[in-house]
Amino acid sequence: MRRPVIAGNWKMYKTRGEAAAFIEGLKPRIAAVRYCDVVVAPPFTALAEAAEAARGSGIGVAAQDVHWDTEGAHTGDIAPGMLVDAGCSHVIIGHSERRHDHGETDEQVNRKLRAALAAGLTPIVCVGETLDERENDETQKVLERQFRRGFAGLTPSEFSRIIVAYEPVWAIGTGRTATPEQAQESHAYLRGLARGQFGKEQVQGVRILYGGSVKPENIEGLMAQPDLDGALVGGASLKVDSFASIINYPSA
Repeated sequence: MRRPVIAGNWKMYKTRGEAAAFIEGLKPRIAAVRYCDVVVAPPFTALAEAAEAARGSGIGVAAQDVHWDTEGAHTGDIAPGMLVDAGCSHVIIGHSERRHDHGETDEQVNRKLRAALAAGLTPIVCVGETLDERENDETQKVLERQFRRGFAGLTPSEFSRIIVAYEPVWAIGTGRTATPEQAQESHAYLRGLARGQFGKEQVQGVRILYGGSVKPENIEGLMAQPDLDGALVGGASLKVDSFASIINYPSA
């Protein structure tokens, strides 16, 4: 049985104090949650404070990006070991905003996730199509390209340590959400790619999250789909009330 993950990507929001206060406010709201793992992804500046606030609570802390080198002359980048030192357990890799805003390629995603695995971090690797690609019936073509290149050269054991996040670009921050049926179709396709490339036994526990305007109002329908194993939440993860509602949806 795959254990769901509810992760909040805070993007370029929250100071150190705001991050710590958010986690302190969240902890009592989800103290009774046993069905899923909870992860928050603050900006780099707030990672250490978030990790300290989350200590002992079971809330994991993720960075929003990582470089593939252990150290070096890479102004503005951050090494995997630095994230571990700050208290991170996870790292988001290949988010569409990194791909679009910074020209990140599938090959760079591959290098980053390898470095993250080597450092003992759990990569949350994002894939997904744009609106033009969906309207041109290229969703599966795009997902296959991102999957094959992004996970090239991994062993089945390495792949089993990764969390995949399907994020249709047209649904991120737009208020538009893929229907549960659309999300399920893409999740099932990704799971099929995983079985074909890495084998059924090794990847049966790999979790695939949905991201794209996830809200308390739509989480139940999304999570009812057999191949959805959680959510990567954007805007709704910035407020304790809405994020806690998403996490607590089974008992709502």
